[in-house]
Formats: sequence, C-alpha cells, structure tokens
Amino acid sequence: MISKRPNTIRRLGLAVALAAAAAGALALRLPRLEERPMHGDEAVHAVKFGALLERGYYHYDPEEFHGPTLYYLTLPVAWFRGERTFAETTEWTYRIVPVVFGVGLILLLPLVVDGLSAGAVAWAAALTALSPAMAFYNRYYIQETLFLFFTFGALACGWRHACSKRLGWALAAGAFVGLMYATKETWVFAWLAILLAMVLSHQWARRFDGASGRMTPPASSGSKPGALGRLEARTLALVRAAEDWVGFTLPLAHLAAGAGAALAVWALFFSSFFTDPWGLYNSVHTYYHYFLRSGGAGMHTHPWWYYLGMLIYWKNGPGPWWSEGLILALAAVGIVAALRRNALPSEGAPFDRFLAFYALVMVVLYSAIPYKTPWTMLSFLHALILMAGIGAAFLVRALKRVWLQAGACILLALGLAHLGTEAWRANFVFYADVRNPYVYAHPTGDVIDLEQRVEEVAQAAPDGYWTVVKVISPEYWPLPWYLRRFERVGYWSEPPADPDAPILIVAADLEKEVNARLQDRYVKSFYGLRPQVTLILYVRRDLWRESVKPAAKAEEARAE
Repeated sequence: MISKRPNTIRRLGLAVALAAAAAGALALRLPRLEERPMHGDEAVHAVKFGALLERGYYHYDPEEFHGPTLYYLTLPVAWFRGERTFAETTEWTYRIVPVVFGVGLILLLPLVVDGLSAGAVAWAAALTALSPAMAFYNRYYIQETLFLFFTFGALACGWRHACSKRLGWALAAGAFVGLMYATKETWVFAWLAILLAMVLSHQWARRFDGASGRMTPPASSGSKPGALGRLEARTLALVRAAEDWVGFTLPLAHLAAGAGAALAVWALFFSSFFTDPWGLYNSVHTYYHYFLRSGGAGMHTHPWWYYLGMLIYWKNGPGPWWSEGLILALAAVGIVAALRRNALPSEGAPFDRFLAFYALVMVVLYSAIPYKTPWTMLSFLHALILMAGIGAAFLVRALKRVWLQAGACILLALGLAHLGTEAWRANFVFYADVRNPYVYAHPTGDVIDLEQRVEEVAQAAPDGYWTVVKVISPEYWPLPWYLRRFERVGYWSEPPADPDAPILIVAADLEKEVNARLQDRYVKSFYGLRPQVTLILYVRRDLWRESVKPAAKAEEARAE
C-alpha cells in the first residue's frame, strides 16, 4: 500500500508557505494606509465613489475613469465603518479595497497548484507578496489590482475546468471575465494575449514535442454526421477547427453557460444594477475613445522599454537603486523551462507553456503601446511572477544534491529579502518621493500641510465649512479630496473677474494676474502640489489673525 504521508506533508508545507506569504503581503500593505498623500487618480475615483455613497448615483463614463467594480466593491467597506457621506470617508476606506484583492492573488494560487507544481506556487506566492511594484500599487485606490485579481481568477478557473470539465468552473470563469470587463478596458488586451497564448502553446507542442499539445481531449459531438443539418455541420466544423488551433475543448453547453455568466455580470455592473441601461451601450462605445488614447498622450507617452527599464534597474539622484531583476531572471528561466520538452512535470506542462506565451505576449503588447503609466505593468508583471515561481522551482529541482538545493534556496531567500526591503522602503520611506520609481505624477507631502492649514482657518471662520473657497489653477487634483468637508468650493482654470473669497488657492503661474484683481488683503503661503507645480494659499487677513490665535496661546502656555 502506497503511503499518503508525503502528499499530506507537501500539502501542509504549501499551506504554511501560502499563509506566510499572505501574512507578509499584509505586513507590507496594511500599515499606515492614510500616510501617503492621495494621488490625483485616487482622488478622482474617491469623488466618484462619494456620489455613489451619498446619492446612489453611478453612470459609466465611456471617456474616463474605467469601470464600476471599484466603486461598488468599496460600498461594503464604507457601510461597515458607518460612513454615510463623502466627507466622513478616509484614505483607509478606499485603500483597503485593493489591499484585500492584492492579498487575494496569493489565495487564488492553490487553484493552479497542479498546473504549476507546489514548489512553483510557493515561490510565486512569496514573489507576489514581496514585489515592490505589487506592494506599492496594491495600496492605490485604482482599478489595477482588482483587474489583476479578476484576470488571474479567470485563468485559474479556466484551468480548473480544463482539468475537471465541471460546469461550476465554467460559470466561475465566465463571472471573472465579466468582472474583468466591468473593471478596466484593458481586458481586451488580456484576452488577446490569452487567445494568442493558447494558439502558440498548442502549435509549439505539436511542432517541437511531437504531441497534440492539447490541454483536454477532443470532445465528441454525440451526433452522427447524417443527423446534422447543413448549418449545424458547418458550425461544428468551425468549432472543431478552432479547437484544433488552440488545443482546448470546451463543451458548447459549458461555453454558453460561461458566456451567460460573463454577460450577466457585465449587464449588472454597467447598467448600474439596472438603473442606467445606456451604460451597456457606453461600455462598448468606450473603445473608440480608449484606442485613440492608447496611441499616446502627452506626458504619458513613453518608449517601449519604459516598463522593463524600471524593473531591471532604476536610480534617480542621490537615492537608493531599485531592481526587480530577480523576478525577470527567474521568469526567463521559467519560460525557457516551459518551452523545453520534458523539462517540467508532465501533468502541468500544458499550463506552464500557456503561461509562458501569455507572459511574453503581455510584455510585448504593453511595451508596444505608447501610452504608459507604471501601474499598468502589473498585468504582465504578475504573469512574469508566475513564470518566476516556475523558474525558481525548476532551478531547485534541477540541482540533484540536497546541499546544492539548500544553497539555491538560501540564495533565493536572500533575493526575496532584497525585494522585501525595497517594498518596505517604497511604502514606508519613499512613499511620495521622486526617488521611488513607482511614484508617478504624485502629490508632495505639502498637500497634507495645505489641508491642515485650511482646516485651521475653517475652525476660526464664522461660517466653518461653509466658508467659500476658490481654487484658481489648471492643475488642482487631488484638492477635491482634501477639501471634501467644505460645502462651497469652486474651481477655475483661469482667474475669474472677482477672485475675492475668504480662502483662495492659486497656481503660482497665475499669482500676478490674481493679485491685480483682488480687493481684500491676504496673507500668502506656498505649497508644492507636485514637483514643479506650486500653489499659493491666500487667507483673508482677518481670518488669518483668528486662525493663528490658538497656536499663539499654546506657545504662550508652553513658555510659561
């Protein structure tokens, strides 16, 4: 009788590794969520969520802001915290959402353990937890982390269906596809990469492995050729031809069920839970705007090597250097191993090969698009992390002697420690510093000082949060977040005819023009919004005197 103890020990070890990775991920993502200044994009999404929270209003905008899942999935957090207005919400309310889904990426890994191997899953979990880019952007209130979770969920459930042929996995995969669509328009790139990877992996296996390369055996139609009508026969022939190219068979009933689940999720979210039917049309119309933008747009246009250069080596000024080269090197090993014949365990070889091509296609697609923001690289970075897990497991397994395997594990652990150090440094030391490669168009810490000063003035003003605030600047995000408690705030890109108000926030470039139109007398102070973007806070002199009295009294008390 064969003992099951080794398998039990292996499963227990994997469970411990995943738990440790999840705990490490939380340790790098959860603390001090309110410390980093709100990015402009985060503030935009927070304002849109505020409308949903207070008025139940959400209509999908086909030109901006991406899909609705981020906002609807934030509602339970706000309700749990007892927040019923936008002014009551905090940074924690928003950022905990991507934190949960970022850690969830680790918890999805057991679904593909028979495709990657237990060792590869353990290494991938550790790399997911410690990757500086993953740790940094898993704390951003943007769609990227949710989109990554839904994409990996679709892949994992698709693999589970390929292994089991159970309808439930087809439904789950379809639901994840619908969530991908309802999260971000880049789902079309992910699915293009998935389809290309299926074709390439199957054809590679057929050409170089001398095998069919199929993940699943061909399906039987269940009908005799003579019993089929002409249309049915042609349809079946097309299906079989597609199956022959991709090497993956999906029963038509399961395909229909998965598609139905995807459509149901798509309709539910884009119709704002059946309150805005035009959202369904706009969810398709958006691609006209999106593909125009993907061709390049101002400051977000970067060369093809932008992402890879950031990951391989990055240094800005006198600060530390940054690199996720370990992930790229291990991913290269994993890709080569996946494409070699008999290099990996045969049970998961089709899935490993598929992931290898998926990662390569994703890197090429995202590198080729001129419009780049650093957080969008998470989509292909996660694919590379999965391949890096395969690469790490392959290297350890290839070393036959135990002491060599132990040495390799020690070296890999040192590499993981380096990644973890960078992730900690990115989130808790250089979290708003341009010497951090992941800080992109980010506000400086001055915006928090600006908020505190405006709050002090409001507390001294007779009207409190009803005090009029005029913001005169073409660039002002994330100020709507920091001024969310004020009831009367106006925004101008150019100076209005009458700029006077108790509180003004003015772009430094407009200072002279605004000064020429002012009637009241003000005290000015300067704050950096972003590098090379300065704002001037004008406080009417009488309010300024009142606002400094508490500080003066406190200073006198300390002196006594």
